Amino acid sequence: MKRDYNTYHFQWKEWLKFTAECVGICAGINYLFYKSLWAFVLMLPVPFLFYKWKKHNCIREQKKQLNYQFKDALYALNVALQAGHSMETAVLCSIRDLEKLYPKSADILQEFIYMETQMHISVPLESLFLDLADRSKLEDIENFAAVFAAAKRSGGDLPRIVQKTARMLTDKIEVKKEIEATVAAKKMEQVIMSMMPFGIILYMQLTSPGFLQILYGNVFGAVTMSLCLGIYFLAYWMGCRIVDIEV
Repeated sequence: MKRDYNTYHFQWKEWLKFTAECVGICAGINYLFYKSLWAFVLMLPVPFLFYKWKKHNCIREQKKQLNYQFKDALYALNVALQAGHSMETAVLCSIRDLEKLYPKSADILQEFIYMETQMHISVPLESLFLDLADRSKLEDIENFAAVFAAAKRSGGDLPRIVQKTARMLTDKIEVKKEIEATVAAKKMEQVIMSMMPFGIILYMQLTSPGFLQILYGNVFGAVTMSLCLGIYFLAYWMGCRIVDIEV
């Protein structure tokens, strides 16, 4: 069955996990910033935004994994083409190589097995790659599919064109992985820095409970705390954007 990589459906375990996380976050924010039952009630729309954010992250993660798996598929295709196989035969050879690297449920392996079944009923291979590019919306797959389809139509030196394109895209994906490994420490620092405001407020509440008491139970305090919370979320969003490097 063809998969749309721009959608994601939570499993029941994920629903339970994300619900628990959302309730915990809302309860923590209410305790640190408001200490009001009404504030907790007004947070009822938050789970819908939280689920949407989590779904966005899951879609992004599955597309990232597909992109990395596609790098290995390109390498396998390149090896098969250098051995003198046609593109169609190279796809079949790549399946055996990918089975050694990934479990049967891996997305790229399922895609190549699907291509094999479709080629048996005379579906053009370029159409299958274009279909994968349309379903994944990944730039690297789109570029490869476009180059392969153009080379197929023009009747040029298809193996050489595909090999050159595969090497270029493989290098690009490898650079992405290197950048991600380089900024991994910075992402952890960003998470720690994002938790510090909560830690400071919690520390002050535990050590000097009367110091912040004026900010709870009144409109002025609620507005002030809401403003601080908005600034915090803005800083968190900016931090995520800074460490999110696109190639």
